[in-house]
This record gives sequence, structure tokens and C-alpha cells, in this order.
Amino acid sequence: MRNNSTITQSPRVLWFLLVAYVCVILLANWFDIRLIRLGNLETDAGTLIFPLTFLLSDLITEVYGYKYARRAIWSGFLFNLIFILYGQLVVHLPSPAYALATNQSFDTLLEFNIRIILASTFSYFCAEPLNSYLMAKLKLKTAGKYMSLRFVTSTVMASLLDSFIFGTLAFFGTMSVQDLLKFNTTMWLIKVIIEIMGLPLSLSLARQLKQHEQLDIYDNGTNFNLFSLEINYTAKNNKYMS
Repeated sequence: MRNNSTITQSPRVLWFLLVAYVCVILLANWFDIRLIRLGNLETDAGTLIFPLTFLLSDLITEVYGYKYARRAIWSGFLFNLIFILYGQLVVHLPSPAYALATNQSFDTLLEFNIRIILASTFSYFCAEPLNSYLMAKLKLKTAGKYMSLRFVTSTVMASLLDSFIFGTLAFFGTMSVQDLLKFNTTMWLIKVIIEIMGLPLSLSLARQLKQHEQLDIYDNGTNFNLFSLEINYTAKNNKYMS
């Protein structure tokens, strides 16, 4: 990576982060339908794993830049769409007579889960771009300092948006408004707590990735339009110091 030429080096770990990001999105959507109790708190099971999406997008944005995080967001959307379409195909296929009872239970679960997935998809498109956008912009504003503050701030804001949009769309009408507000707030607090608890790991991973990839991308001059898929960075964007 020299002068102002386009960075052409292929990142070695990025592929794994992208795969992990998509897998976590799908797992969170599948388990969102299962409500759980943690002490006096009630939430959905997807809430426990969903914060990993913010961690992964934070790492991608911090090390590789917003443009790659944007591609991860679209990858998550694509496989979400495949998940939805395949699920609808499955429940509308004929069932063998001997499996009718079992398949009806599965179909009922999946048909309700479609509401969960659609709610999650909408909240996802609101929250995930916001998280990566805040990470990239705060990195520029702070000149790369206060990484822990950037990780926490982006997650607090994005998870607040995600929790209230998702919870309202997915569960409105299934509980009272008061319980729904409590439910949404609980989801948000759990995501923030998990982010803070995992912060030492997040910061360590970010530093190790930068060293391993010899990349520390700053989004100077980046077009933050979500619908742009351009990913080129020049050596000027990479401020890694060995």
C-alpha cells in the first residue's frame, strides 16, 4: 500500500467476520420468537446473541472501513431474504399424512416467525447502518482516539433504535403497551450491558486485527450512501502505524 494508489491487498480475516455477521443475524431472527426470563427481566432469546452483530460491524468499520461494513449489511439482508422466501416455500409444500401433526406445529411456528423476521429486517436496516455510520464519523471526529467511547456510543444509539422498532413491530398486540415499553427497554439495556461487558474483548480484537491486517481505515471522502457498494480505499485512508 503505497502513495495514493488504491489499496489492493486482500484482507485475510475479513471473510470470516462477514460470515460470522450473517450467521448471527440469522440465529437472532430464528430465536427471537422464544421469550425468556432472566431473573425479573423478560426478553426474547435473540437479544442475547444480537449484540454480536454490533460487535462485528464495529470491528469491520474500525479496521476495514464503513464501505466493507455496508457490504456486510447488504449480505445480511440478502441471506435474510433467502431465509424468508425458503421458509414460505417450505410451509406451503404438501405434507406427508404421517407427518401432518408435526409439520403443522412447525408451520405455525414459522408463520408467526415471519412477523418476527420482517420486524427484525426493518429494524436492522435502520440500526445497523446507523451503528457503522456513527463508528466511522466518530473515528474521524476523534482522530482515532477514544475507541472504547466510539464502540459504546454507536451501540447505545443503534441498539436503542433497533430495540424499539423491532419490539413494537414484532410484539405489538401480543402484550399491553406498558409491558411492551418495558420489554423494549429491557432489550435495549441487555444489548448495552453485553456491549460494555464485552468491551475489553472488542478493543483487544480491534487492535490485533489492525496489526494482523496492517490496516486502520479512516473514512475520509467516503460516500455514506447505503445504496453505494463501492469499496475502494487509497493508501491515504490507511493510517496504520506499525
